[in-house]
Amino acid sequence: MTSLDDLPLRDDLRGREPYGAPQLDVPVALNTNENPYPPSERLVKALGEAVMDVAGSLNRYPDRDAAALRADLAAFLCADTPGAGLTGRNVWAANGSNEIIQQILQAFGGHGRTALGFEPSYSMHPTITRVTGTGWIDAHRAEDFGLEPERAVAAIEEHRPDVVFLTSPNNPTGTALPLDAIEAALDAAPGMVVVDEAYGEFRRAGTPSALSLLPGNPRLIVTRTMSKAFAMAGTRLGYLAADPAVVDALLLVRLPYHLSAVTQAVARTAVAHGEELLGTVDALRRERDALVAWLRGEGLTVADSDANFVLFGTFPDRRRVWEGLLERGVLIREVGPPEWLRVSVGTPAETAAFRTALKEIL
Repeated sequence: MTSLDDLPLRDDLRGREPYGAPQLDVPVALNTNENPYPPSERLVKALGEAVMDVAGSLNRYPDRDAAALRADLAAFLCADTPGAGLTGRNVWAANGSNEIIQQILQAFGGHGRTALGFEPSYSMHPTITRVTGTGWIDAHRAEDFGLEPERAVAAIEEHRPDVVFLTSPNNPTGTALPLDAIEAALDAAPGMVVVDEAYGEFRRAGTPSALSLLPGNPRLIVTRTMSKAFAMAGTRLGYLAADPAVVDALLLVRLPYHLSAVTQAVARTAVAHGEELLGTVDALRRERDALVAWLRGEGLTVADSDANFVLFGTFPDRRRVWEGLLERGVLIREVGPPEWLRVSVGTPAETAAFRTALKEIL
């Protein structure tokens, strides 16, 4: 049989593993940070009607600029962060936030350029960076997974990267960044600064969004997704907010008609029903905070979380704990620093099953 060794694959891709969390059929899946609450019957009906409305014209290409969707997303972000002053010209959308990241690197990275991130952080940042031919620089967070302004500035001044990735709340640690760390990075960075806010809607009260820094900062990009708080992971819709000139740059690298008519219709319907979809966020926050308290009560170390997941440890043999949970029908994520595990916040019943299984193992 033909193998990769027999194909003229790029040398820098040889030996790499494709990204992917385990997809296993288990009673309790708490490994991919999805919102566990499915759409209501009312929303399912609205989504079906939206798809039917565009089904008769699927022989035609969709709006290649997704103008109506971008205007809807801008209005949502303005409600999230009053004063951001966003319009559809400030927003760009693609197939998941990963395609957004890829387009950013295609426009501002590439051969001879570098991107820098503070790890542990989202594993797709270095993966997509390398796939676009951009060099990756691994800077590090503090032991508590925070990122002080001084640490950020020192790494940026040392390496002078073309793109800086800041993740807030951070994945897999759940740690949110203070605005002064982002402002310090902006002041020091010679290129673009990308703040990945995939879990931004879950941040605790009083934790600001980097959206508030957009006015007057044309090199700042804030990315979001509908996969998490919006409970629309299957839609594959990511988006960003930035200066309109950034959107003009991404137009140079986007594929023609990259967002299907169905994706645009479903995403617009989801935004229109945002109050319902985001209505579960407060419940998930409470469940998260209760889970953090319970894990600490069991004598475990837990990172402060502003997301819908919790990083906990430490285990000399985390694989044994992970496998023990799986044997009991609970799937979590073996990710992050070597002695840590990450669990997504589920429904109360799912979280209870996790607690029961973990207590048996401990």
